[in-house]
Amino acid sequence: MSTRRARDLGQNFLVDRNLLDVIERLARLDPDDVVLEIGGGLGVLSERLAQRARHVHVIEVDPRLESDLRRALAPFPGATLHLADALELDLAGLEPAPTRIVANLPYGIAATAILRTIDELPEVERWVVMVQREVGERLAAAPGTDAYGIPSVLAQLACEVKVLRRVSRTVFRPVPNVDSVLVGLERHGPGAEPALRTFVHDAFAHRRKALAGSLALAPGAQDGIRERARAALTELGHPADARAERLAPEELRELQRKLVS
Repeated sequence: MSTRRARDLGQNFLVDRNLLDVIERLARLDPDDVVLEIGGGLGVLSERLAQRARHVHVIEVDPRLESDLRRALAPFPGATLHLADALELDLAGLEPAPTRIVANLPYGIAATAILRTIDELPEVERWVVMVQREVGERLAAAPGTDAYGIPSVLAQLACEVKVLRRVSRTVFRPVPNVDSVLVGLERHGPGAEPALRTFVHDAFAHRRKALAGSLALAPGAQDGIRERARAALTELGHPADARAERLAPEELRELQRKLVS
């Protein structure tokens, strides 16, 4: 595949075997694990995963890579190739159900794919994924930092999120224009329910405004929500005019519970 075509699809293929060793070690796969890899590319990582796991689901959107992937996966009966868009495929319908996600995620869909798998694949307990540095730092960001926002909250409500390692651009072909990181997620609970996801989006919709004011500006906002939110924030030990980015994920969950009770 040409460099131009790969860039058009947000594809940056791993070419460094040492980094593949690192990913394999960090994934800590057991023989009974079922792995989901989003963005199979040329199958270099897919082959490694298939050697270690009971089953590997490989999703690849580019049909031009089908022959490379089928060649890489041919020796492994416990491997399934899905030529599909990972954001449209019925993930909950994958059989057997994934327990691990290990992938060099396409940059354009990385955050969305991670959050979708958290919500739709409850049996997944661990993620080791390559993402754009900015995306990884946002997912792992602490409250009060510039990077902390909606993806941080939604990921951390269900998982412990850590940036595991920075990755040099030189391990990819074509060489990307951005830096990358390996991110690890360990599940400690279910994904946010729909009402909580909506609340988080509404709370962060106007970052320069106080959280209570942002909620009051949301479509369909309840009468008196500003005053109720200010009172609830005070109960939680925050200033009445606190902004959403100052609250930890669990505090936002508790605030939402107070406002619907």
